[in-house]
Parts: sequence; C-alpha cells; structure tokens
Amino acid sequence: MKNQLSFICLLSFLILFSPGYGYSQVPATENWPQWRGPLHTGAAIKGNPPIEFSETQNLKWKTTIPGKGHATPIVWGDNIIVQTAVATEEASPQAAAKSGEGSRMAPNQTDRVHEYKVMLINRTDGSIIWEKTVTSEWPQENTHDLGSWASNSPCTDGEKIYAYFGSRGVFCLDFEGNILWQRDFGQMQKLMSFGEGSSPFLYQDKLFILWDHEGESYLYALNKNTGEIDWQVPRDVNTSWSTPLVVEVNGQAQVITSATNQVKAYDYNTGKEIWHSTGMTRNVIPNPVYSDGILYAMSGFRGSALQAIDISNAEGDITGTNAILWTYNQETPYTPQPVLLNGRLYFLRVNNGFLSCIDAKTGEPYYTKQNLEDISTLYSSPTGVNGKIYIAANGVVMVIKEGDLFEVLASNKLDDNFHASPVIVGNDLILRGFNSMYCFSEE
Repeated sequence: MKNQLSFICLLSFLILFSPGYGYSQVPATENWPQWRGPLHTGAAIKGNPPIEFSETQNLKWKTTIPGKGHATPIVWGDNIIVQTAVATEEASPQAAAKSGEGSRMAPNQTDRVHEYKVMLINRTDGSIIWEKTVTSEWPQENTHDLGSWASNSPCTDGEKIYAYFGSRGVFCLDFEGNILWQRDFGQMQKLMSFGEGSSPFLYQDKLFILWDHEGESYLYALNKNTGEIDWQVPRDVNTSWSTPLVVEVNGQAQVITSATNQVKAYDYNTGKEIWHSTGMTRNVIPNPVYSDGILYAMSGFRGSALQAIDISNAEGDITGTNAILWTYNQETPYTPQPVLLNGRLYFLRVNNGFLSCIDAKTGEPYYTKQNLEDISTLYSSPTGVNGKIYIAANGVVMVIKEGDLFEVLASNKLDDNFHASPVIVGNDLILRGFNSMYCFSEE
C-alpha cells in the first residue's frame, strides 16, 4: 500500500510539472500552446471533434475578429489567444505627404497606421474577454496579397503570453492583458516583399526567434521572463519563414532551424552549432518536425526536398552521411506544414490540394498525390487527431481518414476563407477565418 501511494504521488508530481501541463495546472490535452500544437507535429494529443459541421450544424459559437491576421490561434484551457492587425484611418507620414494637406483621399491598407492587437477569447462561448493594442505603427514593409501583418502565431506557458509581430517586435503579456516586457529587433527586409510569418518557439526558460531575411540574419534566444537576449548567433542565410524547434537529444537540448538549402542545429544553452545539412530548396516555410528519434525537414519551392535525420548520430556536416536515414524529394509542400500522426507523415503538394502519406520510419509511400477535389489551392496546414486529418481552404474544410488508405470522410462548406490552420483541443475544432473565428463541437 505504501509503495502504491508513493507511485501515485510521484505520478501526480510528474503530471503537474510536465512541460505540457504548466503552472496553471491545465492538462496537456486541454492545450494548444504554440504553432503546430502540444507535440509540435500538427497533431493533437487526444480529442474527438465533429466530422461534419456547417454554419448551423455542430456550431458551438462564431465570433467576428476585427482587422486582418492569418496567425493560427493558440489555446490554454478555456482561453483562446489570437493576433490581428487593424487598419486605422490614420495615414502614414509618407502617404499624408503625398496626398497633401486637406486631401480627402483615404489611404489604402499599405499606407495606413495599424493597431497590432492581442485578443483573449473565451473558449466556452466565444466572447471576447479582452483585446490589447500592443503597438500602433505604419508597416514599413509590404506583405504578400495572400499574407497579413499578423501572420505570426503567439505561444504561452500558461502564465504568460508571447505575441510576436515580426518587425513590430515581441510582446510578453499576462492573462489580464498587461504588457510585462517587449523587445524590438528592427526592420526585416523579406524577399520580394513577401511579408513575414515565422512564429516564436518557447521551450523551458527561453523564447526563440528566427530572424532570417535579406539583411543580417540571426537566431535569437531570449529569457522568457525578462526579454533579455541570452544569446544570438549570426546566420549566413536569406529569407525563410520557418519556425525553430527544440528537441532533447541524448540529454542535450538542440535548437533546430530550416532555411534555404540548409538544416542546422544549435546548442540550447550557448548557440554553438552542433550539426548542419544541405538539401533544402529556397524559400523554406515548413518547420522541422521530430518524433521517435527522427527529425523531418522539408520544403517545396521550385523543387522538392524531404530528409529524415537521425539526430542522435548527427555532428558537424552530415550531408551525405548515414545520419540522413532516407530522402523523399517529391510532392512536398511550399506553404503548408506536414502532419506527423501514428507513424505516418502527411503532406500536401506545393500549395495544392494533393495529399501524400508516407511511412515515417522508412519513407515508403502509402499513397501519393491524392486529389482533394474540393480544394484547388490552400495556405493553411493540416491538423490531425483520433484517426482524422482536417484541412481548411477557401470556403471548405475537408476531413480525411487517417491511415494507409486515402478516404474522404466529409467536405464541409463554410462562409469564410482560411489561411490559419485548424486547432483541436478536446472535442473542439477551432477555425480562424478571414472574418470570424468558429468553434465546432458535438458536446
């Protein structure tokens, strides 16, 4: 009996203080704490959201979100955190000078001052608990017609919210909406003015920012409590839009990045390079994904690249070594991230509605280029849970059966467009559209 009680106490301690549980004592299954979820794979730990839904079916709530932002929301317990940029009527200094004093011409979106907002939404009923304007600025850079000035997802540890707006800076808030600290990294110069979109990555006491652009590029490690720079390392790369990833390898934490023609790992504590590999295409957007000792890096702009890397065996230049377990250089995504679920890797072709599924251990395909007939192009990423893959596009969310064989379970029509990716927490499916946020559930 004594041993049984000791085991129960130990188990409770491990659950309470595990990284997925957090200080606010919310189980990991009730969280989606940062971009690509609790496992950083695009998969929820558990849950059972509805397969069929619409503007009237299985709709728990729908809330209008002001402004424009394609950042995927995050969830901690009953709180949903989302970022947006709201254009004001105030013209930028340049636009005002061009129009002349007394002009009645309204500035366009690019020439307007924007309010950059963080919003906290009640997951139970969709009510807006608060919205905080962290800064009001004119965006000096352009963004892609398909992008926004709020495309970076926030992250949280359950105590603080870390909202990143690229060239506007990173802001740490508490759950009452108070700004605790902020840091500005300057102005990015993205390739072809395509805009920004890399998200921060939070691990233990550090927040990582990947600052890859046409100017001087860096990887920053910030102290999450103060915003001070613990270390920064220069990077000999141009523009990328991927998000860094931290994994534990042989008791050592590594910060892994993916960018034009390279994958690179740094020591978590010092920023010292551990290993690197060539082989990615240009304009890398998909993040590295890790599970069961294997790291997966992929890209799909003007070419296809997918590497499976045994990072326990990676040191120095691993290009062409046995640390690279296999490659699959075809049909890989440009913008959408992959999903890693139950030993299978799912990914879309470029920005098109063609789905492939391969064995994550061997790289052998189960199926390739299966046509999602209701989706021609998309920029969101698939999300998986409990035998289902959810894929959101323009006016439709398709549900695909998880497994070796391709099967469409449902194609759901909605009155919105989606560049943000589906989020799954428990039995809730949360979708951030151009105009509204939806929550679907059969509860």
